[in-house]
Amino acid sequence: MSGAIEVRLPALPECWDSCGACRDGELLVSDILVNPGDRLRCDEPMISLETDKTNLDIPAPCSGVVSALHLEIGDTVTEGVLILTLQPD
Repeated sequence: MSGAIEVRLPALPECWDSCGACRDGELLVSDILVNPGDRLRCDEPMISLETDKTNLDIPAPCSGVVSALHLEIGDTVTEGVLILTLQPD
């Protein structure tokens, strides 16, 4: 899989630290919006995360084809966790 990109959960917005909803740095995967073989456009939502106060869609960092998912609905994630592998266009 030459040129594949490991897409990881980015740093959480600073405001999340101050509101307390994500202070522990862990979020629940509430939805996975793509499947292996799907073509993504840059900034298209890949997964949805939730806390007790908010929901957040995580966008694709670039265009490409999803070659593997590394999460399941219900997983608890932290910054830097591997979300998916993407074969860029």
